[in-house]
Amino acid sequence: MVELEDRVAIVTGAGRGLGREHALFLASHGARVVVNDLGVANDGSGSDCSPSDEVVAEIRAAGGTAVANCDDVATWDGSRAMIAAAIDAFGDVDVLVNNAGILRDSTVVNMNEEDFDEVIRIHLKGHFAPTKWVAVHWRAQYKAGVTRRRNLVHTSSTSGIYANPGQANYGPAKSGVVTFSQIAAKELAHYGVVSNCVVPGARTRLTLSSPGLPEIMEAPPDGFDQWDPANVSPLVAYLAGETCPFNGETFYVQGGTVRRLEPWTLVGDSIEHATRWDLDELDEAMRTFRTRR
Repeated sequence: MVELEDRVAIVTGAGRGLGREHALFLASHGARVVVNDLGVANDGSGSDCSPSDEVVAEIRAAGGTAVANCDDVATWDGSRAMIAAAIDAFGDVDVLVNNAGILRDSTVVNMNEEDFDEVIRIHLKGHFAPTKWVAVHWRAQYKAGVTRRRNLVHTSSTSGIYANPGQANYGPAKSGVVTFSQIAAKELAHYGVVSNCVVPGARTRLTLSSPGLPEIMEAPPDGFDQWDPANVSPLVAYLAGETCPFNGETFYVQGGTVRRLEPWTLVGDSIEHATRWDLDELDEAMRTFRTRR
């Protein structure tokens, strides 16, 4: 049984889309939720704290427990303040769901430095910084004798797997999130922490801004909506549970499908030579790879 009752869960980017659904779902299963959202536009511009306030109001109206937070999780001080706010409100933190993100799509030749840096900052640093500060707290708790399960749930994207054109900032950031999750899993296991990652297939503000996807992700007039972002939340809640048995794993989820993804591996075709390759010999041998594709 997945136990979430009274667990303290922070969800970043929880004012809309996937994060909103995660916050609502966790709260409906008894978790006490910190709803973090800076309220920016798709490209990261502006700020508006009302989305997080609205989700908190929705949770409370349903009988749940939640507080709003509007700190910028992609900054050192903002992440530290968010973790401190959660501890002030509920006394501890059990779960961190890293979900906040933006899009600034462009081709390699047209992308400017700011658009590259900002997407990397929001997605990659926006996962690292909150994790760093909550891990500092968890380590201190562990050393003080508090040894219960702690959970990290990170959010990647199919762009990090399939290398979507036009996303030379977003795709690498999302690939990096998976690797970061695996590193956190290895480093923090000693303190009772598990770190896992989800790759959602869902209709959100970000996916609906990508060419071609709105038509594919259109909700059906009736029946099961496989692109509903709420479909992702049960997996997030499972990975946030006190008895979660997984650590360092990545799962793709769309509709009712959950697929475990294999990590990077050295297994694959190879060519061998007893000593350093001669260039002409290497040229000949490399044809093996071309014929196997």
